[in-house]
Amino acid sequence: MVPAEQGGGLMHAGLFAEEITGLDEALSAVDGFDEALTDGLLRPRPETAARVTGLAHAVAGTPLAARTAEAAERTAAGAADEDHLVTLAAARTALLGSVHDALAERAAEALGRPRAEAPAPRPGERRQTPNLLAAARAWLRDLALLGWRGIDHEAVSASAQVVSAMLGEPGLRRQASLLDGFAGELAASCPGSSLDRVPARRWADLWTRAMLLTVPGAADTPAEGTATGRLLPLGVDLHEYATGAQAQVHAVFEPADGSAPRLVRAAVSVPKPDSVVGAGVWQLLRPHMSLLTAVGEGRSMELTGMPVTAEGDLLWDDAHASAGGTADPFVTARVALPAATDQVTAPLDRHPARIALPVFLEGYTAQAGEEGTEFTVAGHTLPVDTGRVPVAGPLTPQAVGTSCACVGLLRWDAGSFFVQPLAVERTVRGKTVALHAGGWAAGTTDKAGAKAEKAATDAVAVLRERAGRLLRT
Repeated sequence: MVPAEQGGGLMHAGLFAEEITGLDEALSAVDGFDEALTDGLLRPRPETAARVTGLAHAVAGTPLAARTAEAAERTAAGAADEDHLVTLAAARTALLGSVHDALAERAAEALGRPRAEAPAPRPGERRQTPNLLAAARAWLRDLALLGWRGIDHEAVSASAQVVSAMLGEPGLRRQASLLDGFAGELAASCPGSSLDRVPARRWADLWTRAMLLTVPGAADTPAEGTATGRLLPLGVDLHEYATGAQAQVHAVFEPADGSAPRLVRAAVSVPKPDSVVGAGVWQLLRPHMSLLTAVGEGRSMELTGMPVTAEGDLLWDDAHASAGGTADPFVTARVALPAATDQVTAPLDRHPARIALPVFLEGYTAQAGEEGTEFTVAGHTLPVDTGRVPVAGPLTPQAVGTSCACVGLLRWDAGSFFVQPLAVERTVRGKTVALHAGGWAAGTTDKAGAKAEKAATDAVAVLRERAGRLLRT
């Protein structure tokens, strides 16, 4: 995305601010159902029943119409069973999916990049665990009946036995992790009746996704095939939590057979003690994915037979990767990104929060707006979320505010598109300096970063020694 007068391809930036027909109505129906979940569906009040019915009306012109209407009617009468709640979860997902598709279409039109066509659905291997999935669905049903205002420790803790059993099944760990995290959030907020504010959208998102993943086969993600060619990293999206961390690398993949380049992702997640913070998280992440070292050193990777899903997610295995040559993310963004095909999105992942499209901005003016930093690109203002810049890297909000070029992710939230910076270029004493969110992924000589790495080394060594002692006793 470079202004046209500089020879670039930013031709339709104004589309980001234009209204999308039907968007507000779809989100309003979702919000209404979320409020119904807040109140609880055991003995729905008239306004609660109306909100559930509103969800059914919103999908009246779709294949879900008949089943959703029946589910809404039974729910309004206080007689909803698990199948009805699964149907309502599917309707909510379909509405948010339509919002996702409309936003993705608008972004593609504005960016002018080619879009990949969604592949035909292909069933994965079905795992024989219906009892555990049914137990999880029963717990989720109880939550919906109680509502977020009605939860207590007894209701939330009922998930513990189910989660424990699911963790013993490798094929169910995705669902188990979701349920465990969801239950942890609810437990920290109990009793629900004392909450000043309920995170209705977030908890409804988690409940909906968990409910649909109890349908046998819904969580299957078979690999589309393998990838052989050159991987050119663009940047790292790092997420750090109290008990875990995840690094997701966005990159351009150039197939060895000469076919069109495509955008791909590779992610690694690890548990972490709460004493490991900042740059120390790289010590936990780095051993699990050699790609992080390549990103930190500014190199490409050569892939040979790397498994990849239809959505462009590399199922990373170091055995299928080797170090490549020097690769500057800004050169990749300027040269390779404009022709790269965007990823497709899996059906259950179609949600506005999942929109994260790599973009390159140059020739903009950065300034402080009413709600934070803004970029003025070709006469149009685009908000910048500097709050997503991780502390585990040299990139800072101040650097973003004085930058002249940016590699980032185009996202959408609270009614508008915005940019999440992954790397910026700025001019310092007449020289162009690049700062990357993943700049410390391979290690750092920065004083603060090195101190955090040292602290992480000591903390991890102590924890490993204690864990080994426990295993020996």
